[in-house]
Amino acid sequence: MIQRLRRAVRLTYRRTVDLSHPARSPLGSAVVNCAVYLDGVRRSGRGSAEEALRQVRKAGDGFVWIGLHEPDEKEFTGLAELFGLHPLAVEDAVNAHQRPKVEQYDGVLFAVFKTVRYVEHEELTATSEVVDTGELMAFVGPDFVITIRHGGHGSLGPLREALEDLPEQLAKGPSAVLHAMADHVVDDYLAVADAVQNDLDAIESAVFSEHADRRDAGRIYQLKRELLELKRAVTPLGRPLQHLATQPMPLVDPDIRAYFRDVSDHLARVAEQVTSFDALLDSILQAHLAQVTVAQNEDMRKITAWAAIVAVPTMVCGVYGMNFEHMPELRWTYGYPVTLTVIAVACFTIHRGFRRNGWL
Repeated sequence: MIQRLRRAVRLTYRRTVDLSHPARSPLGSAVVNCAVYLDGVRRSGRGSAEEALRQVRKAGDGFVWIGLHEPDEKEFTGLAELFGLHPLAVEDAVNAHQRPKVEQYDGVLFAVFKTVRYVEHEELTATSEVVDTGELMAFVGPDFVITIRHGGHGSLGPLREALEDLPEQLAKGPSAVLHAMADHVVDDYLAVADAVQNDLDAIESAVFSEHADRRDAGRIYQLKRELLELKRAVTPLGRPLQHLATQPMPLVDPDIRAYFRDVSDHLARVAEQVTSFDALLDSILQAHLAQVTVAQNEDMRKITAWAAIVAVPTMVCGVYGMNFEHMPELRWTYGYPVTLTVIAVACFTIHRGFRRNGWL
């Protein structure tokens, strides 16, 4: 019940994308948004990238922010030539599946972030998908920002709208957008880590409950694999964020560096959480395997105890079933009931001894 309530709360407060935004292009186009910002304020109009860049350079201030979703090489080549992007960075941006990083090419910063999303599920199973990953990339120049999104989540629409409500932040230039992206991504890491914590608590409770299931190993291993996806997104981002927060860079406003330090601190918290989750899952898995071993030993003890009890009548019946002519008490009137009594008393005594010793 608590798990369902937590999921309902997460769904209620999940950020949504406003598809009625006036600058969004029709579905199917790689360019999701193209806008000019002067003094932190968005200028109206729906011009092309060439017109937007011309407007910014004519004004001598502001920047262009172009957003794309999964562009192919043909769609991106024109923009790459217009803004003078390095071919190696362009190749990474088109092909995706890159490691989180921040690199500088000919006066342009190229940043890669892994986005994560928690996949809702009623109950964790050995095949449940828990963490879904995508990618966000950004080219940051003196007067432009080009963002590329790969995957079905991590939309920057709400982020753009939030930044447009903070013109004083946007007035600090393209580095303000880069910081907002990093903060957006790391906030999602925090939310996913909190959600994974609920699954981890559920598995821990199940493993140490009185009715533990021996099939829990599959669930533990699946969560460990999904946690690895989160770890691949979080861990490599630490050094690039630290670099942005501490090293003076021409394309990063000095005031923005302080904001990057805050994001770096949040990322360190997530990294610690993920590391502790991984260690705890190892301990839970070891405890589960130990429980399975103990349960198997108990089963073997019970089987052995019953085999010892059954051995008594088997031995007696086996002796008297040899059909020899001259056997003790073979023709005795009370031989049969006495034999049954001896068998019953012997079995009872052995059973009682095993019960006292905890074998049964």
